[in-house]
Amino acid sequence: MKDLLIALLLSLTLSAICGYLFIPVLTKMKASQTILKYVEEHKAKNGTPTMGGLFFILPASFVFLIFGGYKSSSALVSLSIGLAFMLVGFLDDFIKIKCKKNEGLKPYQKIMFQVAIAFIAGFYAYENGCTVFYLPFSVSKIELGVFTIPIIAVIFIAITNSVNLTDGLDGLAGQVSWVYLIFISLLTFVQYESLSVIYLDLEQYHYLNLLSFSLVGSIWAFLVFNVNKARVFMGDTGSLALGGFIGAISIFSLNSFFIPLIGIMFVLSSISVIMQVCYYKKTKKRIFLMAPLHHHFQLRGYTEAQIGYCYSLITAIFGVACIIPYM
Repeated sequence: MKDLLIALLLSLTLSAICGYLFIPVLTKMKASQTILKYVEEHKAKNGTPTMGGLFFILPASFVFLIFGGYKSSSALVSLSIGLAFMLVGFLDDFIKIKCKKNEGLKPYQKIMFQVAIAFIAGFYAYENGCTVFYLPFSVSKIELGVFTIPIIAVIFIAITNSVNLTDGLDGLAGQVSWVYLIFISLLTFVQYESLSVIYLDLEQYHYLNLLSFSLVGSIWAFLVFNVNKARVFMGDTGSLALGGFIGAISIFSLNSFFIPLIGIMFVLSSISVIMQVCYYKKTKKRIFLMAPLHHHFQLRGYTEAQIGYCYSLITAIFGVACIIPYM
């Protein structure tokens, strides 16, 4: 625990320094994303620099490695997956900046990259025996064998795009993500203490939690610059990476099925978009004032700070609910 807390503080410090030094550089370079002004309050956000994900993903990765994260295969693969998704997001953001428009990679290009990373992760999990899934609200488990590959691939595609959709208000994706990472770490702690059969040794759990705590510290620092009114956006560089890390840490701690529970607000972001699109195509009417769901609440008069707090609180409540059966 001491190492985890030191890693958190060091990540926080390095991320804060990176933000302080490099956000003015991005501003000077005009590395900003064109903002679609569907919401009146977003008009003033045009010109805000993006790609801020670099300022918390890279410091967290550095801290993870200097604290020995490379010693654990599961944790090192989790890092690699998160960085791979970060590169996809970086490419998307770079094209948006260079072309000065809101569209970067074509949708089919982005999904091709995501599918490739997701299936590689699924094959790795299968080949290394990570085919057991703990079941929420119980101490039971299920073995899925070769079906692990497509299931894990779907999970990665779903969570990365869900976190990306949640990144629509200042600080929202970052706030929900750090709460998620704290509770997935707490979940692995109580599972290790409570379950009679453990499929990962203590070292594997420790380094997965090291990655979580390193990310939490760096996200805390980043939020100083990202909460309303944001000085920088994380961009797809940050949101796709966070989705990759959340998916990898959950999957390789054998807690894939907890993602839609602790990550309930990510799930609702995606579901609200799917419902809105399907209902509109059928009836030409809308269920929500605007999708994803956080924009609906914003148009109903709630502030970005209120929405961020409530999303984080609900995430924490579901996190506690998932932990209780193991206590």
